[in-house]
Amino acid sequence: MRCCLVPWKRDASHDSQAGHPGSRRCFSLAYAQYARSSRLAIRAPRSGTYATHHASRGLAVALAAALLLPAAPARAQQTVNDIVSFLVTNQAVQTADFERDQAAAEAARATIARALLVNLASVPLATSSSGFLYRFNPQLGTVERATESFGGFFVERALTPGRGRAAFGVSATTSSFRRLDGRELRDGTLVTVANTFRDEEEPFDVETLTLRLQTSAMTLFGSVGVTDRLEIGAALPLVRLHLEGERINVYRGTRFQQASGTATANGIADLALRAKYTVFAGPQGGVAGAAELRLPTGDEDNLLGAGVRSWRVMGIGSFEDGRLGLHANAGLVRGGVSDEWLLAGAASFAVSPHVTISGELTTRHVSQLRDVALISAPHPTIDGVDTLRLMPGATGSTLTGAVAGFKWNVAGAVVLGGHLSWAMNSRGLTAPLTPTVALEYAF
Repeated sequence: MRCCLVPWKRDASHDSQAGHPGSRRCFSLAYAQYARSSRLAIRAPRSGTYATHHASRGLAVALAAALLLPAAPARAQQTVNDIVSFLVTNQAVQTADFERDQAAAEAARATIARALLVNLASVPLATSSSGFLYRFNPQLGTVERATESFGGFFVERALTPGRGRAAFGVSATTSSFRRLDGRELRDGTLVTVANTFRDEEEPFDVETLTLRLQTSAMTLFGSVGVTDRLEIGAALPLVRLHLEGERINVYRGTRFQQASGTATANGIADLALRAKYTVFAGPQGGVAGAAELRLPTGDEDNLLGAGVRSWRVMGIGSFEDGRLGLHANAGLVRGGVSDEWLLAGAASFAVSPHVTISGELTTRHVSQLRDVALISAPHPTIDGVDTLRLMPGATGSTLTGAVAGFKWNVAGAVVLGGHLSWAMNSRGLTAPLTPTVALEYAF
């Protein structure tokens, strides 16, 4: 992993004095705090107070440049969290309120990191039960399939596979996140801080953040029926996270690269241990309860894990009538990235004995996932100027998503599945479409 600060450089045609004396230079995160507090912009957007306020600090510029000369490039020991912090908190716009700047930047950093964790460490995994569910038929004196369909992808069914029946499989998915609370991440329009005159529409000094976030995950999962009503299982995601970011300062229409960083992390995410118990089972469905414990096996510093364990309890209801299956889930999550509640529903239909199509809707309210917005405050020392800062809100976020796909019984007890998932609203980090393929074997 590597991060790079690019000090700005101006000429006398833009400012009352020459610009920054330094040249493009990479430096370790140890220097980032000093650079933020000592950077000087000798500007003259209007004659008077603003330029005079900064011109008196010319000595600080020379001192900052001298101290940055021996700085070394950042090395690979820096984590994904370090790079996110570096990009979000490395501010150059002068606001004369360092404490408020620092608090706002740290809150924005925490919000972005938590939004990533919500998608990596607490996202619902594939259903615990296999596509093949069995029950004993007393009239025939033998075991038969309990349903004609192979079920859904994330929404649980009330029935279990039966005593001694086991299944294992693997799924693979990839996501490319493009928006944060509806704001584009890739086109350089995500404003983090800005100074603007109250009688002008556009800020004269603004910093924007560009982020490219991509994740790939392979999840190993398995389950076994302990009794005809009790099933236990586990799921272990293996995750790759790649992040590229750039922070740009635009002053009076002139663009300066303030900082850039790249990070890649690979490893296991949080391990999930699951159990499901069928309370009632009838010829056309049933009712069940499920529990899941997530252990903090993922690397918290690289945003692969929550860092603390969490648990989830859920109620499940199913209606099965021939080829049609309807399922509903309601649950609570405590610990981990955030407390949350969830609701989900699914419909599946067996097109043929070997193919099932299904669709799902999910809603999660994540209490610690805040939305972000630009908050305006008067500049403390310059009349007629407001400072805009990117800050999180005070309430949690409700995430709504949809899933559509198929399951195909390729041969024997092997089921191949594929589905697309997408966000139904703009809260949190969202990707246009997330494809997933899965292969499962039951025995």
